[in-house]
Amino acid sequence: MTILCVRFQLPPTYEAALPGLLGLLEEFTPVIEALPPDRVLVDLRGAERYFGRTAVEFASLIRVRALARYGIDCAIGAGPGPMLARMALREAVPGVTRVVPGEPDAVAEFLAERPVGALPGVGGATARTLCEYGLDTIGKVAAAPLSTLQRLTSARTGRELHEKASGVDRGRVVPNATSRSLATERPFSRDELDPSLHRRALLSGTEELGTRLRALEKVCRTLTLTVRYADRSSTTRSRTLKEPTAHSSALTATAYALYETLGLQRARVRAIGLRAEGLAPAEQASHQLTFDPVDEKVRRIEEVADRARAKFGPHAVMPGTLAA
Repeated sequence: MTILCVRFQLPPTYEAALPGLLGLLEEFTPVIEALPPDRVLVDLRGAERYFGRTAVEFASLIRVRALARYGIDCAIGAGPGPMLARMALREAVPGVTRVVPGEPDAVAEFLAERPVGALPGVGGATARTLCEYGLDTIGKVAAAPLSTLQRLTSARTGRELHEKASGVDRGRVVPNATSRSLATERPFSRDELDPSLHRRALLSGTEELGTRLRALEKVCRTLTLTVRYADRSSTTRSRTLKEPTAHSSALTATAYALYETLGLQRARVRAIGLRAEGLAPAEQASHQLTFDPVDEKVRRIEEVADRARAKFGPHAVMPGTLAA
């Protein structure tokens, strides 16, 4: 057992706790990969030999320290590779580490009866195609000839399917990997009907995302809105921005436009989430110049506000609507 996949049960204000949790993991190994918003891959190959502990023992220690230091619980899956550790995490609960043994027979037994859609990287369209031909479990996909899988999908996809279904895990933990997205969520204390409060939550979320993007010197290409309702259902909408940006005003305008497309009528909303995706270095992004003095003024105000937040805290400067 060499790889752990840890899912922290983070509060909505997880940003303050996450650096400490990552630092906790770095006490054991420097080979960790953050999987936003709440998961981390941990490679323990060197740590197992150095500390003389098994991955399961490390998992128990991580959970105890996370609870003791930050009051945050976690679920952990363990496996011989990243793919199997992620799959194990789906069946893990806090306090019980789900383990996939490293022996080939044990891996094959773990995979055999699971639906083919449980394989990482297998989307809905590929899963439907395979199921139409009776390949509805991972075990059946592993037993199918490689040539058959390649005819049903493609040469590359078929080869990857055959390897993954057979337990071949070529993934690796990439330390200090760049986050591909940033997310934030605004839950309501009660199911909320008021559209003005929905928009206030959107404004708060985009202000946070903009600040975090600029602090990381990143821009995003796509903004995704997720609205969760009282009946536990949810709606998700995404929109590609006209140009990659970390400008809070642009993110807010896009979030409002996505919200309007939902056409909510007296909807009982439980939480609103936003995700900035397609992150890229800000220095590589292009920006359309404008003769609008207001836009230039707003961007300069953002720079000053960011410096104030960095010095006095995240709530030092905020829009008047949120301060009310």
